Amino acid sequence: MEFRVDRGALADAVAWAARTLPARPAQPVLAGLRLVADADGGLELAGFDYEVSAQARLDAAVDTPGRALVPGRLLADIVRSLPAQPVEFLTKDSELVLRCGSAEFGLQTMPVEDYPTLPEPPARAGTVAGEAFAAAVAQVTPAAGRDDTLPMLTGVRIDLEGDTMWLACTDRYRIAARELTWSPDAEDFHAGVVVPARTLADTAKAIRPGATVALGLTGEADTLIGVSGGDRSMTTRLLDDQYIDYRKRLTGDWTSVARVRTAPFVEAIKRVALVTERSTPVRLAFAGGEVSVRAASGDAARANESLGAELDGNEIDIAFSPQYLLDGLAGIHTEYARLECAGPTKAALLTGIPDPEKEGEGADLDADTGFRYLAMPVRLTS
Repeated sequence: MEFRVDRGALADAVAWAARTLPARPAQPVLAGLRLVADADGGLELAGFDYEVSAQARLDAAVDTPGRALVPGRLLADIVRSLPAQPVEFLTKDSELVLRCGSAEFGLQTMPVEDYPTLPEPPARAGTVAGEAFAAAVAQVTPAAGRDDTLPMLTGVRIDLEGDTMWLACTDRYRIAARELTWSPDAEDFHAGVVVPARTLADTAKAIRPGATVALGLTGEADTLIGVSGGDRSMTTRLLDDQYIDYRKRLTGDWTSVARVRTAPFVEAIKRVALVTERSTPVRLAFAGGEVSVRAASGDAARANESLGAELDGNEIDIAFSPQYLLDGLAGIHTEYARLECAGPTKAALLTGIPDPEKEGEGADLDADTGFRYLAMPVRLTS
């Protein structure tokens, strides 16, 4: 095998394919990255760990077609450090030789015939704008659970109903959900799956600006989902599709509705949270046209900051984990945020208020932006 390839394109492709490689592989070959150069002038890179597969394809000047399997993480480190010059690869005996400028590396190849067969991607179900999908994944995944003994909670629930897509995560103490529009290949397509959150988050971060993402699902007894965009693709096994009815929990009879500027609210919470310990909440008191943000760690330290806020309904004093608040506010990209409460001990809903400048004069300020974040408060002792 012998080929030449652009260093920048190679670095992007290797980074994509190597993201699936396990740190402690069950089999040595699973630490490898498979390179396949074909006579049509294409280079394919692939990584697979029996759960997640990632493939990338790029143009290359192929002199001799062939394939090789080399340590993937080491190849990624090497390619990332190379100068901005064309990179030449060739196999020689049991070594893959890599040259770039005056630098030369030799990597011992692994038995490519022992590499497992990559799963066939499921049939395409539809497409969604890449930037919108990536933003939605980033909004909901902070609320995913980290406890692997409860696999359902470590995933992102994706519900597809006609041209509407819902993404949701929960760790039992909060729910983050996002509604967006997609383009199904079949108008009446319906499906509900749970995708590992870490895998989907890593994939979303690597989606190129302007890309259109295709989702692959059968809609019936799904065990695999495929995500592809341009010359990048991935598949992952699905988690158990049992999930809570999260949409029912995102509505309520709110007795207090507060509106506050998002950016100053975030900064105030960050400053006040400096005095908190791990289990110390931040208290929010809405009254008299302002919100008082305060916290204390016993007699060691305290903080208090006030900023303007509008309130409809009852005055309220409610407390939350500061990180839960910040995770929810990070998903709000509008000037104003809305906090809806039904009392100091009941879950509260955080949403973004549409910007009139962007939505036009007829914007419904009682609507939201499609992102909804429900968080359980911390009970106040005094």
